[in-house]
Amino acid sequence: MSEPEKQPPLGFWEMLQSVLAAAFGVQSGKNRSRDFSRGKPSHFILLGVLFTGIFVLLLLALVKLVLHLAAG
Repeated sequence: MSEPEKQPPLGFWEMLQSVLAAAFGVQSGKNRSRDFSRGKPSHFILLGVLFTGIFVLLLLALVKLVLHLAAG
């Protein structure tokens, strides 16, 4: 019986691409199965939390900018 091939872990850019695709709901089945077989859940959780925090901060900044421009 042959030993299963060792696949390298996902790189930062592959994980970031997967997190962004999942956030917008456009993750492909091929990439999803790749993520489950080669990725670590803790890395995806950390990137997801960071992405969400940055997204919220950008939205807040955008709202403040629009309100500032509307008041002037």
